[in-house]
Amino acid sequence: MVTFSQKPEEVEKKWIVIDAEGLVLGRLASLVAMRLRGKHKATYTPHVDDGDNVIVINADKVVLTGQKYYNKMYYWHTGYPGGIKERNARQIIEGRFPERVIEKAVERMIPRGPLGRRQMKNLRVYAGTNHPHEAQQPEALDVAKLNKKNVRSA
Repeated sequence: MVTFSQKPEEVEKKWIVIDAEGLVLGRLASLVAMRLRGKHKATYTPHVDDGDNVIVINADKVVLTGQKYYNKMYYWHTGYPGGIKERNARQIIEGRFPERVIEKAVERMIPRGPLGRRQMKNLRVYAGTNHPHEAQQPEALDVAKLNKKNVRSA
């Protein structure tokens, strides 16, 4: 019995489009991270980028459970003394770049390092319904149908 190890030239990448409208942020991010890493494939190899290319549309319509919409804070530092800044999820989603909420959630579920940075380049997030990747003929993945908890009920 020999352990299977996939080589980079043997990788077959697919294109997947996910509509994030009404989906719970954390559940969506974990599914996207799994697809980016390639862990859903039988040919998964930890040191090879064999994940799919993922397109997420309607990022501005993603849902957070509980009071996270108002209380979840995102921090960054300007580089100056005392330069810590913060913004809550509501301000980011209603702001200029609502796709950053999904990008950050997925980025924090991908391992840090050169391979993780390469896998994050396979993620494209768009706030609206339009995306410029129609030529790749992406397959639609219905995340809401996978589990009833993936969709936030009122």
